[in-house]
Amino acid sequence: MSPKRIVFKKVSRDKSLTVYMAKRDFVDHCDHVDPVEGVVMIDPQQLKGKKVYVMLSCTFRYGRQDMDVMGVAFRRDLFVVTRQVYPELQDKSQLTHSKVQDKLLRKLGEYAFPFFFEFPDNLPCSVALQPGPNDEGKKCAVEFEVKAFCADQSDEKVEKQSSVRLTIRKVQFSPDSPGPAPVTETTFEFLMSEKPLYVKLSLQKETFYHGDPVKVNVEINNSSSRTIKDISLSVEQVTNVVLYSNDKYIKSVAKEETTDVVPSGTSLKQEYSLFPLLSHNKERRGLALDGRLKHEDTNLASSTIVKQEVLKEVQGMLVSYKVVLRMIASGDPGDLVFEEFKRVYLKGVIGDDDDSATEA
Repeated sequence: MSPKRIVFKKVSRDKSLTVYMAKRDFVDHCDHVDPVEGVVMIDPQQLKGKKVYVMLSCTFRYGRQDMDVMGVAFRRDLFVVTRQVYPELQDKSQLTHSKVQDKLLRKLGEYAFPFFFEFPDNLPCSVALQPGPNDEGKKCAVEFEVKAFCADQSDEKVEKQSSVRLTIRKVQFSPDSPGPAPVTETTFEFLMSEKPLYVKLSLQKETFYHGDPVKVNVEINNSSSRTIKDISLSVEQVTNVVLYSNDKYIKSVAKEETTDVVPSGTSLKQEYSLFPLLSHNKERRGLALDGRLKHEDTNLASSTIVKQEVLKEVQGMLVSYKVVLRMIASGDPGDLVFEEFKRVYLKGVIGDDDDSATEA
């Protein structure tokens, strides 16, 4: 007996259109992205001679909807492509790319039509900034949507009752072959001190999944004349918002403050564990989170992986993480700051949604 497959289904208010999709999460594998495919079933009597179109869009919303000023919306379409599915411009077989589509077409009959889209290389993944406790309205986010509608022309105003909108996500999983564990080291020299302070920072691995503790190995060899104290480590999220300008936001998502002291002429070797979890940062406004469907749980945003050749073309929000070591040298006016970059990857997406699902 073959396993049953869940298919997402959504119907327009006037019953003229019904959209079926086998999934709502599409994985960016770096060298390619899963295509967006589905089936639209129409009611010719309800259409009244109008055409049927399907649109795939990627939108960057950088302000609440109620903040629109003088008709200028705080949003930008990063990618929009619209295709006519009825009347047919291509044979159904040319737009049928999966067994699920083929099965749905056979099951739904002559008034079912397939659609198929491919993502370009330079689109960001689904990311949203966490709103504050008192914030209302739509949040700042990169959002993807599939929209089916009927109209005489694709660019005319669409009636809500004759359209179907389905939010989808573009996500990234961790690399199949992670790189070597990050290691870095440096020395600090002080005035009136003959020998330097040596610091080495290393991680056990490059890839961390959501929920994993980030274990940091710290090695300090203090040959200087200063005493090192107030040692602290933190995992910081770096969000580059790339639109008209390149803005950078850095927020700590996990921190460990210690009472360890390294007097002159001594050394320290210690492992510290940090826990960068959203559950510890629920009230932090402006943290980047993975995009979500409806009101399901989500995570801190996964690190963005972009092909080098399209990096300059990507707009939206790009996320990375770094481990930062801070300490104070007695008699020195400021903190000593030492950084080591690392990545936190998303291993899997488990979602729930309010839109109805059927079995194919």
